[in-house]
Amino acid sequence: MREGDVLVVWKLDRVGRSLHHLVKTVSMLSERGVGLKVLTGQGAQIDTTTAAGRLSFGVFAALAEFESELIRERTMAGLQAARARGRKGGRKFALSKSQVRMAQAAMASRDTSVSELCKELGVRPVTLYRYVDPNGNL
Repeated sequence: MREGDVLVVWKLDRVGRSLHHLVKTVSMLSERGVGLKVLTGQGAQIDTTTAAGRLSFGVFAALAEFESELIRERTMAGLQAARARGRKGGRKFALSKSQVRMAQAAMASRDTSVSELCKELGVRPVTLYRYVDPNGNL
């Protein structure tokens, strides 16, 4: 779309998957000088080419920001509570420390076949290279 164009949508839910995504999309459109007009549904009063439409969209934007902050706060509180119970997040390591040391020693030797080493460790080459470079360094 070009500057001065207006994106006309049937309903507001056709523009974004969530309120946060909608706000991002419309702000990107407004940076390019493109307006938004909604024809039917709950967002029918939105027409960002008018002052009243920009005001109502601003209210939506404030609500979206508030919602994302609430989600962030709840997530952080949940992670902190899990840590207090002794839980650690994230994926488990594919290789143990002893396997990494063995891989380092093997990779330092030029005679080592990466495919054979990977079969022995039970990982793919991509995983091996995440831990050890071709010279055997971490």
